Amino acid sequence: MKTRRGACYACPAEVHRRKRRRTAAAAAAEGPSPASSAAGCAGGGLVGDDLFEELPNDLVVSILRDVAASARSPADLASAMLTCKRFRELGQSKVVLARASPRCVAVRAKAWSDDAHRFLQRCADAGNLEACYLLGMIRFYCLGSRGSGASLMAVAAVGGHREALYSLAVVHFNGSGGGKEDRDLRAGAALCAHAAALGHVAALRELGHCLQDGYGVRRSVPHGRRLLIHANARELAAAWTPAPKAAARRHSCLLSDYGCRAAAAAAEAHAANRFLVEWFASRPPPPPQGGAKGGGEAEGEGEEGEALRLCSQALCGRPETRRHEFRRCSVCGVVNYCSRACQALHWKAAHKAECAPMDRPAQLPANAGAAAAAPAP
Repeated sequence: MKTRRGACYACPAEVHRRKRRRTAAAAAAEGPSPASSAAGCAGGGLVGDDLFEELPNDLVVSILRDVAASARSPADLASAMLTCKRFRELGQSKVVLARASPRCVAVRAKAWSDDAHRFLQRCADAGNLEACYLLGMIRFYCLGSRGSGASLMAVAAVGGHREALYSLAVVHFNGSGGGKEDRDLRAGAALCAHAAALGHVAALRELGHCLQDGYGVRRSVPHGRRLLIHANARELAAAWTPAPKAAARRHSCLLSDYGCRAAAAAAEAHAANRFLVEWFASRPPPPPQGGAKGGGEAEGEGEEGEALRLCSQALCGRPETRRHEFRRCSVCGVVNYCSRACQALHWKAAHKAECAPMDRPAQLPANAGAAAAAPAP
């Protein structure tokens, strides 16, 4: 129907739709009323936070588990748990903590606290192997709790954690936490073999040196040589990156025992080794426990007041647990190492250009006389 001016009247259905849209817009601007909320709940509708409250706990735990498994730092999981009380409670379940990624449990030394300690302990109790190894290394080397630290590392090693297997091998080779009579070379070589089978390059290199020297195993020079070549090949394969921009940032790595050289990316230390390096950068190593004496007094090395030393490999961070536990360089006597793998890494990275016999002062650099005469660090 038209008016005198020719305009058409709106149909009743269109008028009703416009009225409903205006009413809905006004209600949205004023917010939901208690009556409408109650009516919505009574009619089966969900309003506001009720959508979240209706989610089952299993679904929320599954979401948090995926967040923990993909977390790139401890702050990622912490931020999710701080969302609400329900997230905080469900985020502490064993299902979530057991799946936490290595980066999620990678606590730094500068952020160490009782809360961080409790977080790692809860992750370890949930069966997280990375947390077991990290907390074991911290307790064994930093906090001086040798028994519980070794137990946690053993739990991780039994679960197939290759870093834990290699660290326990170093402990057995050196008799760490005890005396020289506590060294178990056969156990150390067996742990190295297990870690090497899981792809740990340093353990493979250590096992090759053990076979060449008959250290804890029957001597086999050809077999040891093959393992060292295999370790070099694995290192080369891991370091190779075809991107041209990455090549500019690389430096020479260890490919080493037979003069093989290649450009490779910088080695990245494990979170446990980074923690040790940062921890002992501002603190001295803990004193020996239980009255365990190293072989230094019997061999005429050092005095009772000599401080414990750190491994000279910059990315290792392991300290001695008794005096003269680590081996010194047989040429200069200045640097010391917890393992032969660390010695090989440091030799190619820095020490090859610095090492000079102490009994030949004429061959030392001009500024190295005082350093050579000073006691070993």
